[in-house]
Amino acid sequence: MNVIFMGTPGFAVPTLEKLHESSHKVVLVVTQPDKPSGRGKKLKKSEVKEKAEQLNLEIFQPDKIKKQENIDILKSYNPDVIVVVAYGQILNKEILTLPKYGCINVHASLLPKLRGAAPLNWALITGETKTGITTMLMDEGLDTGDMLLKSEVEIDENMKVGELHDILMHKGAELLIETLDKLEKNELAPQKQDDSLSSYAPLFNKENRKIYWSLPAKNIHDLIRGLSPWPTAYFIMDEKTIKVYSSSYINDDSDYEPGYVIKANNEGIFVKAKDGIVILKEIQMPGKNKMSVEAYLRGNKFPEHITL
Repeated sequence: MNVIFMGTPGFAVPTLEKLHESSHKVVLVVTQPDKPSGRGKKLKKSEVKEKAEQLNLEIFQPDKIKKQENIDILKSYNPDVIVVVAYGQILNKEILTLPKYGCINVHASLLPKLRGAAPLNWALITGETKTGITTMLMDEGLDTGDMLLKSEVEIDENMKVGELHDILMHKGAELLIETLDKLEKNELAPQKQDDSLSSYAPLFNKENRKIYWSLPAKNIHDLIRGLSPWPTAYFIMDEKTIKVYSSSYINDDSDYEPGYVIKANNEGIFVKAKDGIVILKEIQMPGKNKMSVEAYLRGNKFPEHITL
């Protein structure tokens, strides 16, 4: 099949590589425009663009994919299918219906659970014990299209989103090739999503990344690992934002108030939650690098017996 591939971040790269190695032909790679990055505001290529250049594939970086002249460019490649992995722009009906086999999305959840932009993070934050990849035929809704294939992954209770990301980006690549192969042989039966079972995985802001000590210890631990290494959970102490990258928790029915710092030692910073104690293991103070609490305490003190 002739494939137009649309993707931008590192998560999409293994799928592009697998496609390139497969029997299918990548006729065009569509990715987001280069963006200013870092202090020097130097233009930075997307990870998909870097990989496409290595593979000598043709690249297209429209500012707005929905402009008619850009749609006409896509049409000129006469694709059998468009594959979309974390591209970052919304496709309109004209693009969705352009290829013979439609547009196929590789989505990082077991749909209809966790539709939206941040399914990896929210799978951990909500305490799911399994998640996975769904390939689906895209429609005009937000991750509402008919499902094609699924691949499941067990979630360990201490797994961080960085680990889950790396597992699922490779699973997604394998599942996409299987999906295309079966689609070409007419071996797939698209399945409607049950909207009553759907949930949403929104983007992050200051509010939903903040640690509230009045929550149960497990919920706080799940928030921390679901946002590590990015975009990071945090709490405020003395009007300073302290990021947390790693934690554990223990059950405890002592009657300290939530947010009370019980102790800080080489094992971590022990903070009382609603039911249990959260042990902060890796933190980042303002203007500093992230480090283990053990390393931080070698040259600094963390206040004990205060309430955060």
